[in-house]
Amino acid sequence: MMKHLLALLFVSVTFFGSAQEKQNCFKEGEWFKFRIHYGLLNAGYATMELKKETLNDKPVYHVIGKGRTTGFSRLFFKVEDNYESYFDKDALIPYKFIRQIDEGGHTKDKVIFFDHEAEEALVHNKKHNTKGKFDIKSGVQDMISAFYYLRANYDIDKIKVGDELALNMFFDEETFPFKLKYLGKETIRTKFGKVNALKFRPIVQAGRVFKEKESVTLWVSNDDNKVPLRIKASLAVGSLKADLDGFKGLKHSFKVVVK
Repeated sequence: MMKHLLALLFVSVTFFGSAQEKQNCFKEGEWFKFRIHYGLLNAGYATMELKKETLNDKPVYHVIGKGRTTGFSRLFFKVEDNYESYFDKDALIPYKFIRQIDEGGHTKDKVIFFDHEAEEALVHNKKHNTKGKFDIKSGVQDMISAFYYLRANYDIDKIKVGDELALNMFFDEETFPFKLKYLGKETIRTKFGKVNALKFRPIVQAGRVFKEKESVTLWVSNDDNKVPLRIKASLAVGSLKADLDGFKGLKHSFKVVVK
């Protein structure tokens, strides 16, 4: 089940800054580490790192997200996931997305190239050595670039409790709508102390994994960084939780209410 939280961590930990202060909430060198629990069991870790690079003579951000099981969890379910996104430094739209996963022997190795002018995505399935073109919608995001796009472009001061925010995301070989519902503010306890947080609920598809349509909750620091603090998911069997375990390279100071 850990693999589903890893996907949610990279897809739905999506946060909000001010449109008037675009990209003011992150910078090159930002790095996060999350500790993942399945019930009381320490199941593994996930990391995200932001770099500046050049892709086809264009200045881009390059984000690398990795997830893996550790310890006892690794004995019965091995996870080695690698997600990478190259997206435009100014427009924050993706040009290239990499997904390499090994989840209990289930493997995928795909590279997606986005042509926003032609509104097409070229998917190279390296595992099966196949390529295909798929239609995309204007402004579409991948599951990593969405993290930074929404973090930089939505004004939380104008959002009311119950409001839903949406974008289109291309994943594997299709575009699907992704929504977040704003639940309000809350102070939560973290390993760093108590932190003022913003609370959201991604709208997920109920089925084999999740108990119901709204079974995932996430918390983001209510400051200029919009740091992902926690994500919890109720599954068909048990529950998963990811907590911020370490960070560095933040653009602004990390605010703690009480240590």
